[in-house]
Amino acid sequence: MPASEPSSARPVSRRRLLTGAAVIAGAQALNIRTAHASTAVRQDPFQLGIASGDPLPDGVVLWTRLVADPYDAASMGSRPVRVEYEIAADPHFRRIVRRGSETATAAHGHSVHADVRGLACGRDYWYRFRAGSHLSPTGRTRTAPAYRSRPDALRIGMVNCQDWQNGYWPAYSALAEEDLDVVLHVGDYIYEYDPSSAYADRLHTTPQTPGLDQLSTLSDYRARHAQYKTDPALQASHAAFPWIVTWDDHEVENNYAGLVDEIDDTGAKHQDPAAFARQRAAAYQAYYEHMPLRRRYVNGSADYRLYRRFDFGDLLRLNVLDTRQYRTDQPGGFPDDFGTVASGLGNTDGTLTGSGQEQWLRHGLARSGARWNVIAQQVMMSQIRFPNFLDPAHPLPPIANLDQWDGYDPARARLLNFLRDAQVANPVVLAGDIHSSWFSDLRIDRDDLDSDPVAVEFTATSVSSDFPIAFDAPLKAYNPYLNPHVRYFDGSLRGYLRLNVDRRHWVTDARTVASIAVRESPVSTSASWSVVAGEPGLQP
Repeated sequence: MPASEPSSARPVSRRRLLTGAAVIAGAQALNIRTAHASTAVRQDPFQLGIASGDPLPDGVVLWTRLVADPYDAASMGSRPVRVEYEIAADPHFRRIVRRGSETATAAHGHSVHADVRGLACGRDYWYRFRAGSHLSPTGRTRTAPAYRSRPDALRIGMVNCQDWQNGYWPAYSALAEEDLDVVLHVGDYIYEYDPSSAYADRLHTTPQTPGLDQLSTLSDYRARHAQYKTDPALQASHAAFPWIVTWDDHEVENNYAGLVDEIDDTGAKHQDPAAFARQRAAAYQAYYEHMPLRRRYVNGSADYRLYRRFDFGDLLRLNVLDTRQYRTDQPGGFPDDFGTVASGLGNTDGTLTGSGQEQWLRHGLARSGARWNVIAQQVMMSQIRFPNFLDPAHPLPPIANLDQWDGYDPARARLLNFLRDAQVANPVVLAGDIHSSWFSDLRIDRDDLDSDPVAVEFTATSVSSDFPIAFDAPLKAYNPYLNPHVRYFDGSLRGYLRLNVDRRHWVTDARTVASIAVRESPVSTSASWSVVAGEPGLQP
Protein backbone atom coordinates (compact mmCIF):
# COMPACT_ATOMS: atom_id res chain seq x y z
CA MET A 1 0.00 0.00 0.00
CA PRO A 2 1.19 3.59 -0.59
CA ALA A 3 2.75 5.42 2.31
CA SER A 4 0.66 8.01 4.10
CA GLU A 5 0.59 11.15 1.98
CA PRO A 6 -0.28 14.72 2.91
CA SER A 7 -2.30 16.95 0.61
CA SER A 8 -0.01 18.10 -2.19
CA ALA A 9 0.97 21.75 -2.37
CA ARG A 10 1.34 23.16 -5.88
CA PRO A 11 4.79 24.60 -6.63
CA VAL A 12 5.11 28.14 -7.87
CA SER A 13 7.44 27.20 -10.72
CA ARG A 14 7.33 23.72 -12.22
CA ARG A 15 10.66 24.14 -14.01
CA ARG A 16 12.57 25.36 -10.96
CA LEU A 17 11.04 22.59 -8.87
CA LEU A 18 11.91 19.85 -11.36
CA THR A 19 15.41 21.19 -11.90
CA GLY A 20 16.06 21.19 -8.18
CA ALA A 21 14.61 17.71 -7.78
CA ALA A 22 16.78 16.42 -10.62
CA VAL A 23 19.90 17.74 -8.93
CA ILE A 24 18.89 16.09 -5.67
CA ALA A 25 18.07 12.86 -7.49
CA GLY A 26 21.44 12.83 -9.19
CA ALA A 27 23.23 13.35 -5.88
CA GLN A 28 21.41 10.65 -3.94
CA ALA A 29 21.54 6.90 -4.41
CA LEU A 30 18.36 5.39 -5.83
CA ASN A 31 17.23 2.99 -3.15
CA ILE A 32 15.97 0.16 -5.37
CA ARG A 33 17.48 -3.14 -6.44
CA THR A 34 19.86 -2.92 -9.39
CA ALA A 35 21.40 -6.40 -9.33
CA HIS A 36 19.67 -7.46 -12.55
CA ALA A 37 20.20 -4.24 -14.50
CA SER A 38 22.17 -4.74 -17.69
CA THR A 39 25.81 -3.78 -17.48
CA ALA A 40 25.67 -2.96 -21.21
CA VAL A 41 24.38 0.57 -20.43
CA ARG A 42 27.72 2.39 -20.55
CA GLN A 43 26.51 5.95 -21.15
CA ASP A 44 23.52 8.06 -20.20
CA PRO A 45 20.55 6.32 -21.86
CA PHE A 46 17.98 8.99 -20.91
CA GLN A 47 18.76 11.48 -23.68
CA LEU A 48 15.11 11.56 -24.81
CA GLY A 49 13.82 12.53 -21.39
CA ILE A 50 10.96 11.05 -19.40
CA ALA A 51 7.20 11.42 -19.42
CA SER A 52 3.98 10.33 -17.76
CA GLY A 53 0.51 10.04 -19.18
CA ASP A 54 -3.02 8.65 -19.29
CA PRO A 55 -3.76 9.58 -15.65
CA LEU A 56 -6.35 7.53 -13.76
CA PRO A 57 -7.56 8.07 -10.20
CA ASP A 58 -5.20 5.38 -8.94
CA GLY A 59 -2.40 5.38 -11.50
CA VAL A 60 -0.39 6.75 -14.40
CA VAL A 61 1.84 5.44 -17.15
CA LEU A 62 5.54 6.27 -16.77
CA TRP A 63 7.57 6.45 -19.97
CA THR A 64 11.15 6.62 -21.11
CA ARG A 65 13.17 5.23 -23.98
CA LEU A 66 16.78 4.18 -23.64
CA VAL A 67 19.12 5.31 -26.40
CA ALA A 68 22.85 5.34 -27.03
CA ASP A 69 22.57 7.22 -30.33
CA PRO A 70 19.11 8.86 -30.53
CA TYR A 71 19.08 8.44 -34.31
CA ASP A 72 20.05 4.77 -34.37
CA ALA A 73 17.95 2.33 -32.36
CA ALA A 74 20.42 -0.44 -33.12
CA SER A 75 23.09 1.40 -31.14
CA MET A 76 21.51 0.13 -27.91
CA GLY A 77 22.19 -3.41 -29.01
CA SER A 78 19.83 -6.37 -28.95
CA ARG A 79 19.96 -7.26 -25.27
CA PRO A 80 17.03 -6.45 -22.97
CA VAL A 81 17.74 -3.91 -20.26
CA ARG A 82 16.18 -3.88 -16.80
CA VAL A 83 14.85 -0.38 -16.02
CA GLU A 84 13.78 0.40 -12.48
CA TYR A 85 11.53 3.21 -11.35
CA GLU A 86 10.33 4.74 -8.14
CA ILE A 87 7.53 7.17 -7.30
CA ALA A 88 7.52 9.50 -4.34
CA ALA A 89 5.06 11.83 -2.64
CA ASP A 90 7.71 14.57 -2.50
CA PRO A 91 10.32 15.93 -4.94
CA HIS A 92 13.19 14.86 -2.65
CA PHE A 93 12.10 11.18 -2.72
CA ARG A 94 11.91 10.93 1.07
CA ARG A 95 8.44 9.36 0.97
CA ILE A 96 8.63 6.56 -1.60
CA VAL A 97 5.20 5.11 -2.40
CA ARG A 98 5.94 2.74 -5.30
CA ARG A 99 8.94 0.89 -6.72
CA GLY A 100 9.13 -1.48 -9.65
CA SER A 101 10.93 -2.46 -12.81
CA GLU A 102 10.28 -3.00 -16.50
CA THR A 103 12.28 -4.78 -19.18
CA ALA A 104 13.19 -2.55 -22.13
CA THR A 105 13.59 -4.68 -25.25
CA ALA A 106 15.02 -4.00 -28.68
CA ALA A 107 11.72 -5.11 -30.23
CA HIS A 108 10.08 -1.96 -28.81
CA GLY A 109 13.09 0.30 -29.27
CA HIS A 110 14.07 -0.14 -25.60
CA SER A 111 11.05 1.94 -24.59
CA VAL A 112 9.41 1.65 -21.18
CA HIS A 113 5.68 1.93 -20.43
CA ALA A 114 5.18 1.29 -16.71
CA ASP A 115 1.49 1.24 -15.78
CA VAL A 116 1.75 2.11 -12.10
CA ARG A 117 -1.34 1.56 -9.94
CA GLY A 118 -2.22 1.84 -6.27
CA LEU A 119 -1.68 5.60 -6.05
CA ALA A 120 -3.89 8.06 -4.22
CA CYS A 121 -6.46 10.07 -6.18
CA GLY A 122 -5.83 13.63 -7.28
CA ARG A 123 -2.28 13.86 -5.92
CA ASP A 124 1.07 15.11 -7.16
CA TYR A 125 3.85 12.54 -7.42
CA TRP A 126 7.50 12.58 -8.50
CA TYR A 127 9.17 9.76 -10.40
CA ARG A 128 12.52 8.71 -11.86
CA PHE A 129 14.21 5.75 -13.56
CA ARG A 130 17.49 3.91 -13.28
CA ALA A 131 19.22 1.80 -15.95
CA GLY A 132 22.50 0.29 -14.88
CA SER A 133 24.29 3.01 -12.94
CA HIS A 134 22.48 5.83 -14.76
CA LEU A 135 19.75 7.89 -13.12
CA SER A 136 17.14 9.74 -15.13
CA PRO A 137 15.91 13.29 -14.57
CA THR A 138 12.97 13.66 -12.20
CA GLY A 139 9.43 14.12 -13.47
CA ARG A 140 6.27 15.27 -11.78
CA THR A 141 2.91 13.70 -12.48
CA ARG A 142 -0.62 13.84 -11.07
CA THR A 143 -3.39 11.30 -10.73
CA ALA A 144 -6.98 12.07 -11.68
CA PRO A 145 -9.62 12.78 -9.03
CA ALA A 146 -11.69 9.87 -7.70
CA TYR A 147 -14.50 8.75 -9.98
CA ARG A 148 -17.31 9.71 -7.60
CA SER A 149 -15.69 12.90 -6.36
CA ARG A 150 -16.82 16.47 -7.02
CA PRO A 151 -13.68 18.42 -7.99
CA ASP A 152 -13.90 22.18 -7.87
CA ALA A 153 -11.62 22.84 -10.84
CA LEU A 154 -9.37 21.39 -13.52
CA ARG A 155 -6.59 23.03 -15.53
CA ILE A 156 -5.62 21.64 -18.94
CA GLY A 157 -2.95 22.69 -21.41
CA MET A 158 -3.70 21.92 -25.06
CA VAL A 159 -1.08 21.69 -27.81
CA ASN A 160 -0.67 20.43 -31.38
CA CYS A 161 1.32 20.74 -34.60
CA GLN A 162 5.02 21.15 -33.78
CA ASP A 163 6.94 21.21 -37.05
CA TRP A 164 10.61 20.96 -36.01
CA GLN A 165 11.82 22.69 -39.17
CA ASN A 166 9.46 25.66 -38.97
CA GLY A 167 10.95 27.18 -35.82
CA TYR A 168 11.70 26.77 -32.14
CA TRP A 169 9.29 25.87 -29.37
CA PRO A 170 9.14 28.69 -26.82
CA ALA A 171 5.50 27.67 -26.35
CA TYR A 172 6.73 24.54 -24.58
CA SER A 173 9.05 26.57 -22.36
CA ALA A 174 6.04 28.66 -21.32
CA LEU A 175 3.79 25.63 -20.95
CA ALA A 176 6.23 24.03 -18.51
CA GLU A 177 5.81 27.05 -16.24
CA GLU A 178 2.01 26.82 -16.11
CA ASP A 179 0.04 25.38 -13.19
CA LEU A 180 -1.78 22.49 -14.88
CA ASP A 181 -3.29 19.14 -14.02
CA VAL A 182 -2.75 17.57 -17.44
CA VAL A 183 -1.62 18.37 -20.99
CA LEU A 184 -3.61 17.27 -24.03
CA HIS A 185 -1.87 16.82 -27.40
CA VAL A 186 -4.28 16.50 -30.35
CA GLY A 187 -1.89 15.56 -33.12
CA ASP A 188 1.01 16.21 -35.46
CA TYR A 189 3.63 15.44 -32.83
CA ILE A 190 6.16 14.91 -35.64
CA TYR A 191 6.25 15.81 -39.34
CA GLU A 192 7.31 13.36 -42.00
CA TYR A 193 8.80 15.87 -44.44
CA ASP A 194 12.30 15.77 -45.96
CA PRO A 195 15.07 18.00 -44.58
CA SER A 196 14.40 21.60 -45.62
CA SER A 197 14.68 24.43 -43.13
CA ALA A 198 15.87 27.99 -42.73
CA TYR A 199 17.41 26.94 -39.41
CA ALA A 200 20.66 24.99 -39.68
CA ASP A 201 20.06 23.31 -36.35
CA ARG A 202 16.42 22.39 -37.16
CA LEU A 203 16.91 20.15 -40.20
CA HIS A 204 14.95 16.91 -40.20
CA THR A 205 16.65 13.55 -40.15
CA THR A 206 17.10 12.03 -43.61
CA PRO A 207 14.82 9.09 -44.57
CA GLN A 208 16.62 5.86 -45.38
CA THR A 209 14.89 5.11 -48.69
CA PRO A 210 16.45 7.12 -51.55
CA GLY A 211 14.03 9.04 -53.74
CA LEU A 212 11.18 9.18 -51.21
CA ASP A 213 10.22 12.61 -49.90
CA GLN A 214 8.86 11.18 -46.65
CA LEU A 215 9.48 8.66 -43.89
CA SER A 216 8.66 5.05 -44.67
CA THR A 217 10.50 2.58 -42.40
CA LEU A 218 10.48 1.91 -38.67
CA SER A 219 14.03 3.24 -38.46
CA ASP A 220 12.91 6.43 -40.22
CA TYR A 221 10.04 7.06 -37.83
CA ARG A 222 12.08 6.16 -34.75
CA ALA A 223 14.82 8.60 -35.71
CA ARG A 224 12.34 11.41 -36.37
CA HIS A 225 10.52 10.90 -33.07
CA ALA A 226 13.85 10.76 -31.25
CA GLN A 227 14.96 13.99 -32.91
CA TYR A 228 11.83 15.78 -31.71
CA LYS A 229 12.27 14.32 -28.22
CA THR A 230 15.75 15.86 -27.91
CA ASP A 231 14.26 19.36 -27.70
CA PRO A 232 14.80 20.64 -24.12
CA ALA A 233 11.57 22.67 -24.03
CA LEU A 234 9.51 19.63 -25.03
CA GLN A 235 11.31 17.49 -22.46
CA ALA A 236 10.55 20.07 -19.75
CA SER A 237 6.84 20.06 -20.58
CA HIS A 238 6.68 16.28 -20.52
CA ALA A 239 8.48 16.19 -17.18
CA ALA A 240 6.16 18.78 -15.63
CA PHE A 241 2.73 17.18 -16.23
CA PRO A 242 1.03 13.97 -17.30
CA TRP A 243 0.06 14.01 -20.98
CA ILE A 244 -2.89 12.57 -22.87
CA VAL A 245 -2.04 12.19 -26.56
CA THR A 246 -3.67 11.34 -29.86
CA TRP A 247 -2.29 11.47 -33.38
CA ASP A 248 -3.34 13.24 -36.57
CA ASP A 249 -1.88 12.71 -40.05
CA HIS A 250 1.77 13.78 -39.98
CA GLU A 251 2.71 11.05 -37.54
CA VAL A 252 2.27 8.85 -40.64
CA GLU A 253 1.76 10.93 -43.77
CA ASN A 254 0.02 14.17 -44.71
CA ASN A 255 -3.74 13.82 -45.21
CA TYR A 256 -3.83 10.04 -45.18
CA ALA A 257 -7.27 8.48 -44.66
CA GLY A 258 -7.46 4.97 -43.24
CA LEU A 259 -5.32 2.89 -45.59
CA VAL A 260 -5.57 5.44 -48.40
CA ASP A 261 -2.20 6.97 -49.17
CA GLU A 262 -1.69 10.65 -49.92
CA ILE A 263 -1.85 11.54 -53.59
CA ASP A 264 1.18 13.04 -55.30
CA ASP A 265 1.40 16.08 -57.55
CA THR A 266 0.15 14.09 -60.55
CA GLY A 267 -3.03 13.03 -58.77
CA ALA A 268 -1.90 9.41 -58.34
CA LYS A 269 -1.50 7.42 -55.12
CA HIS A 270 2.06 6.91 -53.92
CA GLN A 271 1.53 3.22 -53.14
CA ASP A 272 -1.11 0.52 -52.86
CA PRO A 273 -3.01 -0.20 -49.60
CA ALA A 274 -0.83 -3.20 -48.68
CA ALA A 275 2.37 -1.18 -48.96
CA PHE A 276 0.83 1.73 -47.10
CA ALA A 277 -0.32 -0.64 -44.34
CA ARG A 278 3.32 -1.59 -43.78
CA GLN A 279 4.31 2.07 -43.61
CA ARG A 280 1.44 2.81 -41.21
CA ALA A 281 2.50 -0.10 -39.00
CA ALA A 282 6.02 1.34 -38.78
CA ALA A 283 4.66 4.77 -37.95
CA TYR A 284 2.25 3.46 -35.31
CA GLN A 285 4.96 1.40 -33.63
CA ALA A 286 7.32 4.38 -33.44
CA TYR A 287 4.53 6.55 -32.04
CA TYR A 288 3.80 4.00 -29.32
CA GLU A 289 7.48 3.68 -28.48
CA HIS A 290 7.75 7.41 -27.83
CA MET A 291 4.51 8.12 -25.95
CA PRO A 292 3.26 7.40 -22.41
CA LEU A 293 0.48 5.08 -23.60
CA ARG A 294 -1.15 2.33 -21.56
CA ARG A 295 -2.43 0.00 -24.27
CA ARG A 296 0.36 -2.21 -25.61
CA TYR A 297 1.11 -2.10 -29.33
CA VAL A 298 1.43 -5.42 -31.21
CA ASN A 299 4.52 -5.20 -33.38
CA GLY A 300 3.85 -5.23 -37.09
CA SER A 301 0.20 -4.26 -36.76
CA ALA A 302 -1.27 -1.48 -38.90
CA ASP A 303 -3.97 -1.05 -36.21
CA TYR A 304 -3.72 0.50 -32.78
CA ARG A 305 -6.75 1.59 -30.78
CA LEU A 306 -6.02 5.09 -29.58
CA TYR A 307 -9.51 6.39 -28.82
CA ARG A 308 -10.22 6.26 -25.11
CA ARG A 309 -11.97 8.08 -22.29
CA PHE A 310 -10.91 9.81 -19.07
CA ASP A 311 -13.11 10.97 -16.21
CA PHE A 312 -12.05 13.71 -13.80
CA GLY A 313 -14.54 13.08 -11.03
CA ASP A 314 -17.96 14.34 -12.04
CA LEU A 315 -16.51 17.60 -13.33
CA LEU A 316 -15.30 16.56 -16.80
CA ARG A 317 -15.45 13.56 -19.10
CA LEU A 318 -12.76 13.62 -21.80
CA ASN A 319 -13.44 11.57 -24.95
CA VAL A 320 -10.24 11.34 -27.01
CA LEU A 321 -10.86 10.46 -30.67
CA ASP A 322 -8.82 9.09 -33.58
CA THR A 323 -10.07 10.67 -36.81
CA ARG A 324 -7.37 9.19 -39.09
CA GLN A 325 -7.20 5.43 -38.69
CA TYR A 326 -10.87 4.74 -39.45
CA ARG A 327 -11.85 7.56 -41.80
CA THR A 328 -12.95 7.16 -45.39
CA ASP A 329 -11.11 9.01 -48.12
CA GLN A 330 -11.64 12.75 -48.48
CA PRO A 331 -14.32 13.56 -51.06
CA GLY A 332 -11.98 15.55 -53.31
CA GLY A 333 -10.08 18.78 -53.50
CA PHE A 334 -6.50 17.54 -53.20
CA PRO A 335 -3.58 18.19 -53.39
CA ASP A 336 -4.58 21.80 -52.76
CA ASP A 337 -6.59 20.72 -49.71
CA PHE A 338 -9.61 22.77 -50.70
CA GLY A 339 -12.73 21.89 -52.66
CA THR A 340 -16.31 22.96 -53.14
CA VAL A 341 -18.59 23.15 -50.13
CA ALA A 342 -21.04 20.86 -51.93
CA SER A 343 -18.49 18.00 -51.99
CA GLY A 344 -18.70 17.64 -48.24
CA LEU A 345 -22.48 18.01 -48.18
CA GLY A 346 -22.84 15.10 -50.56
CA ASN A 347 -20.48 12.74 -48.71
CA THR A 348 -23.31 10.68 -47.21
CA ASP A 349 -21.20 7.54 -46.73
CA GLY A 350 -18.17 9.38 -45.40
CA THR A 351 -16.89 9.03 -41.86
CA LEU A 352 -13.97 10.37 -39.85
CA THR A 353 -14.45 8.03 -36.90
CA GLY A 354 -15.74 4.75 -38.33
CA SER A 355 -18.99 3.27 -37.06
CA GLY A 356 -17.46 1.51 -34.05
CA GLN A 357 -15.83 4.63 -32.65
CA GLU A 358 -18.95 6.68 -33.40
CA GLN A 359 -21.10 4.29 -31.36
CA TRP A 360 -18.52 4.26 -28.58
CA LEU A 361 -18.61 8.06 -28.46
CA ARG A 362 -22.39 8.23 -28.41
CA HIS A 363 -22.57 5.64 -25.64
CA GLY A 364 -20.07 7.54 -23.50
CA LEU A 365 -21.82 10.85 -24.01
CA ALA A 366 -25.31 9.50 -23.37
CA ARG A 367 -24.30 7.81 -20.10
CA SER A 368 -22.14 10.63 -18.81
CA GLY A 369 -22.95 12.30 -15.51
CA ALA A 370 -20.17 14.85 -15.93
CA ARG A 371 -20.70 18.57 -15.72
CA TRP A 372 -18.65 19.10 -18.90
CA ASN A 373 -18.45 16.62 -21.79
CA VAL A 374 -15.40 17.08 -23.98
CA ILE A 375 -14.71 15.68 -27.45
CA ALA A 376 -10.98 16.03 -28.07
CA GLN A 377 -10.02 15.30 -31.67
CA GLN A 378 -7.88 16.43 -34.53
CA VAL A 379 -9.65 18.53 -37.17
CA MET A 380 -12.01 21.47 -36.95
CA MET A 381 -15.68 20.57 -36.63
CA SER A 382 -17.00 24.09 -37.22
CA GLN A 383 -18.61 24.67 -40.61
CA ILE A 384 -16.17 27.00 -42.37
CA ARG A 385 -16.49 28.79 -45.67
CA PHE A 386 -13.06 29.89 -46.86
CA PRO A 387 -12.57 32.69 -49.35
CA ASN A 388 -10.85 31.28 -52.43
CA PHE A 389 -7.18 31.80 -51.60
CA LEU A 390 -6.26 30.01 -54.81
CA ASP A 391 -7.70 32.88 -56.84
CA PRO A 392 -7.29 36.10 -54.81
CA ALA A 393 -8.84 38.17 -57.58
CA HIS A 394 -12.07 36.18 -57.23
CA PRO A 395 -12.32 35.05 -53.55
CA LEU A 396 -16.01 34.13 -53.85
CA PRO A 397 -17.85 31.77 -54.08
CA PRO A 398 -16.29 30.18 -50.98
CA ILE A 399 -14.53 26.84 -50.80
CA ALA A 400 -14.09 24.23 -48.06
CA ASN A 401 -11.26 22.28 -46.46
CA LEU A 402 -12.42 18.73 -47.14
CA ASP A 403 -9.87 17.21 -44.76
CA GLN A 404 -11.88 18.72 -41.86
CA TRP A 405 -15.41 17.80 -40.80
CA ASP A 406 -16.59 20.00 -43.70
CA GLY A 407 -15.64 17.12 -45.98
CA TYR A 408 -17.89 14.80 -43.96
CA ASP A 409 -20.95 16.98 -43.36
CA PRO A 410 -23.53 14.16 -42.88
CA ALA A 411 -21.35 12.57 -40.19
CA ARG A 412 -21.04 15.92 -38.44
CA ALA A 413 -24.79 16.49 -38.67
CA ARG A 414 -25.40 13.10 -36.99
CA LEU A 415 -23.15 14.03 -34.10
CA LEU A 416 -24.52 17.54 -33.59
CA ASN A 417 -28.09 16.29 -33.74
CA PHE A 418 -27.21 13.63 -31.20
CA LEU A 419 -25.72 16.21 -28.82
CA ARG A 420 -28.96 18.16 -29.03
CA ASP A 421 -31.42 15.27 -28.88
CA ALA A 422 -29.61 13.41 -26.08
CA GLN A 423 -29.30 16.66 -24.13
CA VAL A 424 -25.62 16.06 -23.47
CA ALA A 425 -24.51 18.40 -20.70
CA ASN A 426 -22.23 21.26 -21.74
CA PRO A 427 -20.47 19.68 -24.75
CA VAL A 428 -17.12 21.19 -25.72
CA VAL A 429 -15.18 20.18 -28.85
CA LEU A 430 -11.40 20.60 -29.00
CA ALA A 431 -9.42 20.56 -32.25
CA GLY A 432 -6.09 21.45 -33.84
CA ASP A 433 -4.54 20.77 -37.26
CA ILE A 434 -5.09 24.12 -38.97
CA HIS A 435 -2.26 26.08 -37.28
CA SER A 436 -4.53 28.94 -36.22
CA SER A 437 -6.99 29.79 -33.45
CA TRP A 438 -10.73 29.46 -34.02
CA PHE A 439 -13.31 29.75 -31.20
CA SER A 440 -16.77 28.93 -32.53
CA ASP A 441 -20.39 28.22 -31.67
CA LEU A 442 -21.55 24.89 -33.13
CA ARG A 443 -25.10 24.90 -34.51
CA ILE A 444 -26.98 22.36 -36.56
CA ASP A 445 -27.28 25.10 -39.20
CA ARG A 446 -24.41 27.57 -38.99
CA ASP A 447 -26.53 30.28 -40.64
CA ASP A 448 -29.43 30.05 -38.19
CA LEU A 449 -28.01 32.52 -35.72
CA ASP A 450 -31.33 32.69 -33.86
CA SER A 451 -30.95 29.05 -32.80
CA ASP A 452 -29.01 28.05 -29.70
CA PRO A 453 -25.60 26.46 -30.22
CA VAL A 454 -25.54 22.77 -29.32
CA ALA A 455 -21.83 22.94 -28.40
CA VAL A 456 -18.78 25.18 -28.58
CA GLU A 457 -15.43 24.47 -30.20
CA PHE A 458 -11.93 25.65 -29.35
CA THR A 459 -9.37 25.08 -32.11
CA ALA A 460 -5.80 25.67 -30.96
CA THR A 461 -3.05 27.32 -32.93
CA SER A 462 0.16 25.39 -33.53
CA VAL A 463 3.28 25.19 -31.42
CA SER A 464 5.38 26.04 -34.49
CA SER A 465 3.75 24.81 -37.72
CA ASP A 466 3.09 27.44 -40.32
CA PHE A 467 -0.20 29.15 -41.11
CA PRO A 468 0.13 31.24 -44.30
CA ILE A 469 0.21 34.82 -43.07
CA ALA A 470 -1.39 35.91 -46.36
CA PHE A 471 -4.57 34.10 -45.27
CA ASP A 472 -4.85 35.89 -41.93
CA ALA A 473 -6.20 39.26 -43.07
CA PRO A 474 -8.72 37.85 -45.61
CA LEU A 475 -10.17 35.49 -43.01
CA LYS A 476 -10.48 38.24 -40.45
CA ALA A 477 -12.23 40.37 -43.07
CA TYR A 478 -14.58 37.67 -44.42
CA ASN A 479 -15.40 35.65 -41.28
CA PRO A 480 -18.13 38.06 -40.04
CA TYR A 481 -19.97 37.48 -43.32
CA LEU A 482 -19.05 33.91 -44.30
CA ASN A 483 -18.69 32.42 -40.82
CA PRO A 484 -20.58 34.52 -38.26
CA HIS A 485 -20.57 31.58 -35.82
CA VAL A 486 -16.78 32.00 -35.49
CA ARG A 487 -16.42 34.28 -32.49
CA TYR A 488 -12.62 34.58 -32.57
CA PHE A 489 -9.94 33.87 -35.15
CA ASP A 490 -6.21 34.52 -35.39
CA GLY A 491 -3.70 33.02 -37.81
CA SER A 492 -0.66 35.12 -36.96
CA LEU A 493 0.42 33.70 -33.59
CA ARG A 494 1.83 30.38 -32.33
CA GLY A 495 1.26 28.91 -28.89
CA TYR A 496 -1.19 26.76 -26.93
CA LEU A 497 -4.50 26.88 -25.11
CA ARG A 498 -4.96 27.01 -21.36
CA LEU A 499 -8.32 25.56 -20.32
CA ASN A 500 -9.58 26.56 -16.87
CA VAL A 501 -12.66 24.59 -15.89
CA ASP A 502 -14.78 24.85 -12.75
CA ARG A 503 -18.31 23.84 -11.91
CA ARG A 504 -19.82 27.04 -13.30
CA HIS A 505 -17.41 28.33 -15.95
CA TRP A 506 -15.09 27.13 -18.70
CA VAL A 507 -12.46 29.73 -19.63
CA THR A 508 -10.11 29.22 -22.58
CA ASP A 509 -7.04 31.42 -22.83
CA ALA A 510 -5.05 31.63 -26.05
CA ARG A 511 -1.46 31.71 -24.80
CA THR A 512 0.78 32.91 -27.61
CA VAL A 513 4.48 33.66 -28.01
CA ALA A 514 6.03 36.67 -29.65
CA SER A 515 8.34 34.70 -31.96
CA ILE A 516 9.34 31.15 -32.89
CA ALA A 517 12.59 32.34 -34.48
CA VAL A 518 14.26 32.05 -31.05
CA ARG A 519 14.22 29.39 -28.35
CA GLU A 520 12.92 31.71 -25.63
CA SER A 521 10.18 34.25 -26.29
CA PRO A 522 7.66 36.05 -24.06
CA VAL A 523 4.22 34.48 -23.72
CA SER A 524 0.98 36.41 -23.27
CA THR A 525 -2.76 35.83 -23.31
CA SER A 526 -3.98 37.12 -26.68
CA ALA A 527 -7.63 36.11 -26.22
CA SER A 528 -9.88 34.76 -23.47
CA TRP A 529 -13.36 33.32 -24.03
CA SER A 530 -15.72 31.57 -21.65
CA VAL A 531 -18.71 29.27 -21.48
CA VAL A 532 -21.21 29.30 -18.63
CA ALA A 533 -22.53 25.88 -17.65
CA GLY A 534 -26.12 25.48 -18.80
CA GLU A 535 -25.98 28.55 -21.05
CA PRO A 536 -25.24 27.78 -24.73
CA GLY A 537 -22.59 29.64 -26.65
CA LEU A 538 -19.32 31.49 -26.20
CA GLN A 539 -18.86 34.68 -24.26
CA PRO A 540 -15.83 37.02 -24.45
